[in-house]
Amino acid sequence: MIHITLPDGSQREFPGPLTVGDVAASIGAGLAKAALGGKVDGRVVDTSFTIERDSQVAIVTAKDPEGLDLIRHSTAHLLAYAVKELFPDAQVTIGPVIENGFYYDFSYKRPFTPEDLQAIEKRMTELAAKDEKVERRVLPRDEAVAHFKSIGEHYKAEIIASIPANEDVSLYREGGFEDLCRGPHVPSTGKLKFFKLMKVAGAYWRGDHRNEMLQRVYGTAWATKDELQGYLTMLEEAEKRDHRKLGRELDLFHIDEHSPGTVFWHPKGWAIWQGVEQYMRNAYRQNGYQEVKGPQLLDQGLWEKTGHWQKYRENMFTTESEKRDYALKPMNCPGHILIYKQGIKSYRDLPLRYGEFGQCHRNEPTGGLHGIMRVRGFTQDDGHIFCTEDQILDECVAFTAQLQAVYADFGFTDIIYKIATRPEARIGSDEIWDKAENACEEALKRAGCDYIISPGDGAFYGPKIEYTLKDAIGRQWQCGTIQIDFSMPERLGAEYVAEDGARHLPVMLHRAVVGSLERFIGILIEQHAGALPVWLAPVQVAVLNITDAQAEYCREIVKTLRNQGLRVDLDLRNEKITYKIREHSLQKLPYILVVGDKEKAAGAVAVRARGNQDLGVMSIDAFVQHIAQAITSKS
Repeated sequence: MIHITLPDGSQREFPGPLTVGDVAASIGAGLAKAALGGKVDGRVVDTSFTIERDSQVAIVTAKDPEGLDLIRHSTAHLLAYAVKELFPDAQVTIGPVIENGFYYDFSYKRPFTPEDLQAIEKRMTELAAKDEKVERRVLPRDEAVAHFKSIGEHYKAEIIASIPANEDVSLYREGGFEDLCRGPHVPSTGKLKFFKLMKVAGAYWRGDHRNEMLQRVYGTAWATKDELQGYLTMLEEAEKRDHRKLGRELDLFHIDEHSPGTVFWHPKGWAIWQGVEQYMRNAYRQNGYQEVKGPQLLDQGLWEKTGHWQKYRENMFTTESEKRDYALKPMNCPGHILIYKQGIKSYRDLPLRYGEFGQCHRNEPTGGLHGIMRVRGFTQDDGHIFCTEDQILDECVAFTAQLQAVYADFGFTDIIYKIATRPEARIGSDEIWDKAENACEEALKRAGCDYIISPGDGAFYGPKIEYTLKDAIGRQWQCGTIQIDFSMPERLGAEYVAEDGARHLPVMLHRAVVGSLERFIGILIEQHAGALPVWLAPVQVAVLNITDAQAEYCREIVKTLRNQGLRVDLDLRNEKITYKIREHSLQKLPYILVVGDKEKAAGAVAVRARGNQDLGVMSIDAFVQHIAQAITSKS
């Protein structure tokens, strides 16, 4: 007899081996119809998987995260199936699941066109409607190599040939198409209903630029029609909010081929930068940080001591002077330890908090660069806390509270919290890891935060909390982090004198709230669709005259507002007032002040707020109070 334990703890008894599909059918016909796969002792498998011993079994449907992965994986195969039907000479390579969808790489004699994509998607829909059974078989490696060579799939043969000779490989067939794959897959193509092909891009075979350029077809797939439509709507909105597009339209910054991966900030963009930096500088002060500044170039020997040279060398920009090798810093932590080591530190000095707007450089691949979101030269709101083991919890609690307040001021209140725990390869005693992991959990509990545990995803030197914010259209951005490090202080010889007079190693907490300022500003631009809140807007007010008779009065207004610390534009052009209002509205300015003869005579201004809101006529003092309140409240 075989005993099957279900997720609710109930057990079912069967006389002999059975499939996951059989288990689903024994529970109910509805579940059997909805089943996409199963989890047997925690492993996701096909519905055709045979259970031969007592096991814990869960049925996977489209409502489960694993079910969505099955749908996307299987839709990638459906894509390859359709391509082979329409373009028999095309060769298939690999087709994995990615965030929100999948892709498949093809080798073909000409580029796929938008019309080709439409035809492929249409053929995918037809093949899905046939509801062909997806069947798995296993072959010895060499037999599988010969099989794919015989049907002209040389890329597949090359992939299989790299597998050890004594291993078997699994193949999945649907209709006339068979593909190499570990699986699992949905039981039939009829389960694949809600998908769309998105675009074609280039990709080198096996990621090596010396190899052939393949065609990568991207697609998305979802469990329901509403989910698919919701995702496509989000993409449309994301395109409107694209920070690269808005950066051009609002004259904020540009990226230049003369310095790829770095940002040329224009006056308006730099005003946003200064707003973020000065806000964070104030947050440093309020939370007990001392601001420091380290050099850009550091000796190779230092990076060898920290371990970065061995593990991170290919991502570092290097140079040489007087037969000595240096690297542009990719992170700020070693420099902060060198500052800490100047002078003897006592337990009374701890916790010691350093903050730096540290400019870093990382040699990112050109293909991975993306506007100001992914760059080679960036500045972090980087901070490091040197503390005792007993102070870890209090520091994590304080940091979480600081981060939540900062995010709220920038307009983000929906935060995802994740704790990454000890990996198998690590340093430090279990006792210290217990204390550090408990501190991460307790810090989030005290803040009233629900959190996710990510087992084994911590760094080798300690666990970490990752803070991911959700933007206005539901996208997720991991920005903040606090990492507990027992390693680097020891590697670089950082110490403090304890109460007993002995020398001890401090714990080093690596922390960042916004992370890369460049990336965070890109997120802010997209979050607010370029219409930044008043306190961050690069131009907060524009003053417009109707005729030349109000020009001098407008200049006086501008002078008054600038004396209040406001960022003001003056527009005295000889253009129709409707034209000038429209132009400044397109620049997403928070306020437009219009001055005609009536306003001049009354010593007032007509106030228009963003979104075509008419706030009526105000005195200058009343407007200053109004905008000051908006700035103070961060509205």
